[in-house]
Amino acid sequence: MSLSIAMLSPEISRIGGAAPTTTPAITPPASAGSVPQASFADTLASMATDAISTIKAGETTATAGMKGQASLQQVVQAVMMAEQTLQTVVAVRDKVVGAYQEISRMQI
Repeated sequence: MSLSIAMLSPEISRIGGAAPTTTPAITPPASAGSVPQASFADTLASMATDAISTIKAGETTATAGMKGQASLQQVVQAVMMAEQTLQTVVAVRDKVVGAYQEISRMQI
């Protein structure tokens, strides 16, 4: 799950531009009888789906802006979110490729 600027903007504007002062709640570790957590593959698939939808929303908003149907602020926010998402995807890809290369160099 990704955190976007759109999620933070109401909180930031409410407190005058400063970072939120509350700390996130800490979740206790799962017990043996609880529901298992999502697998790594499920997490990556979810992140990929979120990334694709964010980039598509940025493209749609940019197109609407060119047609005069969206404000400049909306276009800039959507494009910035899409750019941040793309940078995150590239960083994760680079880490996965690096891990694969490290594993392939291991001697058996």
